[in-house]
Amino acid sequence: MERDMSFNSSDVSRFITTLTMESLNIPPFSAISIFIFGIITYCLILFFQSIILVTFIVKRDLHKPMYVLLFNLIVCDLMGTTGFYPQLVCTILSHSREISYLACAIQGMLIHLYLCGSLLFLNAMAYDRYIAICKPLRYHNLMTQGTLVKLIFIAWFINFSIIGSVFALTLSKTICRTNIVDMYCNNPSLMKLSCEDTSVNNYYGLFTIALIQGSSILIVSLTYIKILITCLSTKQKKSISKAMQTCGTHLVVFLCFEVNTFLLLVSHRLESVSPHLRRAFGVSVVIFPPIFNPLIYGLKTKEIRQTILSFTGRLFLFNRKLN
Repeated sequence: MERDMSFNSSDVSRFITTLTMESLNIPPFSAISIFIFGIITYCLILFFQSIILVTFIVKRDLHKPMYVLLFNLIVCDLMGTTGFYPQLVCTILSHSREISYLACAIQGMLIHLYLCGSLLFLNAMAYDRYIAICKPLRYHNLMTQGTLVKLIFIAWFINFSIIGSVFALTLSKTICRTNIVDMYCNNPSLMKLSCEDTSVNNYYGLFTIALIQGSSILIVSLTYIKILITCLSTKQKKSISKAMQTCGTHLVVFLCFEVNTFLLLVSHRLESVSPHLRRAFGVSVVIFPPIFNPLIYGLKTKEIRQTILSFTGRLFLFNRKLN
């Protein structure tokens, strides 16, 4: 049931208002199993992501542009994971789908920062691969530490600026409903709480989608076309194989993330899209990338894989000596 709200948008009491998210429709006898599964999944994600992050920090050989950018990508994954899983498992444990407006806004911002930030850093990683393969002799001159710092700063600045402005528009609206029409909080579901005219929010939201998604597709397409042309022009099977191995992982991750994010954002703005399909897009984009990114990059990237195996091997030997 929707409850009428009489709060002014500047009223502090609005932020402690209780909202109700869409029911999970979990049978009582399945709740414990799903709760345990959620906890295990969350712990595994944190475990794999932490291994990658610790490996980057302790191994100086990995302090290279590609791996530093990957470090930031994993940080984005952690933001999305933290925004989604703790609230989900608490919901299952408490059998309550209620959440405060403030907590909902924070969850929404974390998930959107994760989505936008991931795309931006995947773009930066594509640019790094372009320089490494197409201009190998100038790589160290072009991808200097200063250039890397600028890329990271620009990515985080754009991320916080866009997501901050989107949520500033949404949170400025007076709310008159308390039902979140999604499995978790996000900007479109928060926007639907308002009875005011939200056409400006919609247009600005579509503009940001076109800007981020369009520029991402353009940048990655151009870089990989250049990479492909360079590989074909060398006519050396070894260099082509190495380039494809280096770029293939990144391209698969980017395409899967790009398509899923685009479908999720657009589905909220098209009334004809099935709610079940919208929920599927929403859940998959916050569950699968944080799981697969550390596994894919950790297993497919030789330097990371060897470092992790060496590091875990030393820990195993150290524990045996202690015992």
